[in-house]
Amino acid sequence: MTHDTGTRIVGSLRSEDGSGVVRMEDLFATDADDLWTALTEPRRLAAWLAEVDGDLHLGGTFQAVFTSSWEGPGRVDVCEPARRLLVTMNPGLPDETVIEALLTPEDGGTRLVIEERGLPLSEYSKHGAGWQAHVEDLIAHLDGRDRTPWRDRWAQLAPHYAELARTQG
Repeated sequence: MTHDTGTRIVGSLRSEDGSGVVRMEDLFATDADDLWTALTEPRRLAAWLAEVDGDLHLGGTFQAVFTSSWEGPGRVDVCEPARRLLVTMNPGLPDETVIEALLTPEDGGTRLVIEERGLPLSEYSKHGAGWQAHVEDLIAHLDGRDRTPWRDRWAQLAPHYAELARTQG
């Protein structure tokens, strides 16, 4: 399972209940346990997505600083090891979103689906480009490579996701 990150788009966009939903889906050449620790172990998570500090157990709250520069609080709502993780970002605030990761063993690897729900429709294409850049950084982390400059990759992907958003309307 090689990943060509040139112009390959792994995400999709949709609206749901008046909000935007970003969905990333890809097959990774690793087992669910390894992928799970990349999603939940602070040291590994910091290598590709965000530095987190706080209580990372079910019901716990944490602070996150994403490689995209977004900062804010989060809460762990569902934690089913190597299967499903659901966190609420900015819980209780007007810009609250939910991020869900689902892991499914498949073809000797693991299929990962990440969705962020509750995004403003005016911005969900930007989040789509951002999430793809994050997923590509996850691929680099799993391959033992350094992540790419996030903003540069986001700028390359943004037009593709803007077009996806236009075709959704």
